[in-house]
Amino acid sequence: MLVERIEARWIAAFVAVLRRSAIGQDDLVAILGESQSRRVLLDLAGLAAAQLGARVFHVVVPTPSTTVPIPIRSTGASDALDGLAPVVAALAASTLVIDCTVEGLLHAPELPDILAGGARLLMVSNEHPEILERCLPDDRIEAAVRAATKRLRGASTMRVTSAAGSDLAIDLQGAKVGGVWGYCAKPGQVAHWPGGLCLAFPARGSVCGTLVLAPGDINLAFKSYLRERIALTIEDDGIVAIEGDGVDADLMRGYWRSWAEIEGHRDAYAVSNVGWGLNREARWDALAFYDKRDCNGTEMRAFAGNFLFSTGANEVAGRRTLGHFDLPMRGCTITLDGVAVVDRGTLTTDEVPA
Repeated sequence: MLVERIEARWIAAFVAVLRRSAIGQDDLVAILGESQSRRVLLDLAGLAAAQLGARVFHVVVPTPSTTVPIPIRSTGASDALDGLAPVVAALAASTLVIDCTVEGLLHAPELPDILAGGARLLMVSNEHPEILERCLPDDRIEAAVRAATKRLRGASTMRVTSAAGSDLAIDLQGAKVGGVWGYCAKPGQVAHWPGGLCLAFPARGSVCGTLVLAPGDINLAFKSYLRERIALTIEDDGIVAIEGDGVDADLMRGYWRSWAEIEGHRDAYAVSNVGWGLNREARWDALAFYDKRDCNGTEMRAFAGNFLFSTGANEVAGRRTLGHFDLPMRGCTITLDGVAVVDRGTLTTDEVPA
């Protein structure tokens, strides 16, 4: 297990990201944490912001009690704020909120109110600082994500195929599209670090086909590489069949079934978002090098050429659930209106704006 302590090089990494987020003298920086946050991230964020001359304050709220008898992981929808109006008001009055909550505020209900006043939010993924240091953003990743997001936003259809047997069709009409490169320099922006991917949240009734998870693909809710083939049949956005004989398939069936039984609906089986990774510095194999407590897996969401398929909550489709899977896949071909942006797991475009 890696040691979590203040290191000069990790302060420097935070300073670099905050500089890219246009933080400077007298900017008001709120550092948000909860009682279960990784303390070293709160400390590094505060030291870096102070080094840049910002006015810094910390907000640390209690991690809420568990409300369901199922572990909740990787949702990006922290409930730590619990609608606390004074906290939301303080964050909204800031120049930048550095979000160090365990799950992150990307899909939290309080986020629109925080951004409404012009604040921007940088979610620092719950990773060991070494991972953040390795995944520092740069100008090339911003250009790549901007170009890919422009292509995705202008497309009508996405199709995903693979040698393993995937053939998935996504109608992009009405989808919400976005991209993240690891920092945010404008009012109202949201980013997470590590970054380097573009995503679409499809509208209701937009996804159908077959998705085949192959050995080496990743289940980030479980922080594990798949060892066995799993075939998912998707109709009208929802998974209606799960084919697989091994433990990997059994674990996924059990997790989905638990959410359906508790919530009384099948939204956990539905498509949340689809997209692909653009970060050529992020590594597919990095998960093998860290203890589970040291790694949140954001790097795996961003490695170049992966197809990221996620199930669970999707505000565009009107679905809300705490059940969530992020499933980065290798070796897929992704086309937009028939033109490949990823060919068998390899990016087809240069890291320059389209």
